[in-house]
Amino acid sequence: MKRELLLVCSMVLFLFGTMSAQSPVGVWKTIDDETGSEKSYVEIYEQNGKLYGKILELLLEEDKGKTCDDCPGKKKDQPVQGMEILMGMEKENDGYWSNGKILDPANGKVYKCYIELEGDDKLKVRGYIGFSLLGRTQYWYRK
Repeated sequence: MKRELLLVCSMVLFLFGTMSAQSPVGVWKTIDDETGSEKSYVEIYEQNGKLYGKILELLLEEDKGKTCDDCPGKKKDQPVQGMEILMGMEKENDGYWSNGKILDPANGKVYKCYIELEGDDKLKVRGYIGFSLLGRTQYWYRK
């Protein structure tokens, strides 16, 4: 009887552990959706209940030292490395965050954004204009 009870308790704990999604907080390797090349490491962090992300390191030699010539406001002509590119993501449910913005330093444009965990180590990042059907998706991988 004790053995069966222990087995049932172990199964319940396992199921509860697998049902709760991990947080996207951490360091992610970005992959260019057009070329498939590894572009950067981005740190996603939580501040006042929202998620933000900044570029920790540019991985391509030709990108090192680049500035964001076309960025709006205070980010114009600032170094891309260290720049905040993910802003104000709000938690909708486990593993899904939306209502934020993402900056593409390559063209200086800011897009609406949502992110969604697909497993523990894969993050779907969708930037779009208007509604989410008009946009681009990248997959980032936990470092």
